[in-house]
Amino acid sequence: MRLTWAQPEDLLAHELVQSAAEGKDVADVRDRWVAAGGDPTPAVSGAGPVPAPPALRSLARDLLDELDARPGASTPETWDDVEALLPPAPSLPVRPAGGDAAYAARVHGAWTGRAAGCLLGKPVEKIPRAGIEEILRSTGRWPLDRWFTAVGLPDDVAERWPWNRRSAPTSLEENISGMPEDDDLNYPILALALLERHGRSFTTDDVAQLWLDNLPAGRTFTAERAAYRNILDAVPVPETATHHNPFREWIGALIRTDLLGWVSPGDVRGAARLAWADARLSHTRDGVFGAMWAAGLASAAVVASDVEQVLDAADAVVPPGSGLAAAVALGRSLGRECDGSEAGVRAGLDRIHAEYGHLHWVHTLNNAAVIAFALATGRGAFGPSVSIAVTAGWDTDSAAATVGGVVGALAPERIGERWTAPLDGLIATSLPGGEQRIDDLARRTVALAQPAGGAA
Repeated sequence: MRLTWAQPEDLLAHELVQSAAEGKDVADVRDRWVAAGGDPTPAVSGAGPVPAPPALRSLARDLLDELDARPGASTPETWDDVEALLPPAPSLPVRPAGGDAAYAARVHGAWTGRAAGCLLGKPVEKIPRAGIEEILRSTGRWPLDRWFTAVGLPDDVAERWPWNRRSAPTSLEENISGMPEDDDLNYPILALALLERHGRSFTTDDVAQLWLDNLPAGRTFTAERAAYRNILDAVPVPETATHHNPFREWIGALIRTDLLGWVSPGDVRGAARLAWADARLSHTRDGVFGAMWAAGLASAAVVASDVEQVLDAADAVVPPGSGLAAAVALGRSLGRECDGSEAGVRAGLDRIHAEYGHLHWVHTLNNAAVIAFALATGRGAFGPSVSIAVTAGWDTDSAAATVGGVVGALAPERIGERWTAPLDGLIATSLPGGEQRIDDLARRTVALAQPAGGAA
């Protein structure tokens, strides 16, 4: 059995990359690994084709320990440390125009938009940008403005760019029946349960316990899978984020925190604090900052008047000088310059890929740049915004889910039946309770919101 994102020999290859990014000298470790017969090339899919023999696997564990012990770039240890890095918090209303009823509609739009965006990206997750374009052109759907289809797809294109194996049976136009199970929707549902159980004072240990209670280990990936293993090994927080976890700056934490923003309308700093408490279980540095940014986007989206106001507000929970700040700034700048044409979008995405194409397709920075670009270019239009996030490649379903949640919250009435009808108001999940109704999820979310009079 080859378990992805878990075997020491596979983790070490990724850790060599991550440690180097943190400023650690890894040359000697790499040399020892190669001399022993190890492969230093990270497996993009999370596991190499051949398991390491026992002696080599044992060496990989030892070398992971050695790299963990070496000093590198630090991550803030407490919320006070994080907060000291942030610019002043923006002044936003705590409810949109229209009051509580409008807020409730926006929360419903956020859930719906997140589901629709995620679903659009599911069948092409892991397919590179060129393959996505070839699929769409060969089925007469380029530029993307509706669901993917296998109808009319030539055999050679299908062979060259196979659909995501798990997602294709439930996420193509001809077979969609509600929102299928996906970690991008599992996590906001899990966050809902977290707040219902513990309120806004939850701790990172509370998050860990909830994972053990409700989250199937097999439906975790990358940093979350490493952290889950560490929890079971009784590794204390926050070492759960660093011990044998080379994925600590990847996108996993960013996809977990939308709900923490939705229940903090207009309070981006409060949303970021909740996101930090969640994210530090599995992530560090830009991985944590990405979670804070996503929560800030969600917090602003349920009260703001336009995309630029949302992006401005979320910038206030990103430490200046961080890698995330640079990625978001690049995406926003390119989006402001883009006229929305096919050529303009292509040029913007070319620039982002030139800057971040060396990163793994589920890293935080490349996907954050795409999210910012899609939001800025789409200017609040649902279809164009999520379509840009998908055709950018990389983590297609996660990026489009975040974008869809923001744009859906800003204008729920403008999402459009093309995107909402196939959902049928349903979200499947691998969490306890099974399939959920969007109406019920939105209602429970609103019930947890900070009151209009101030923080709870």
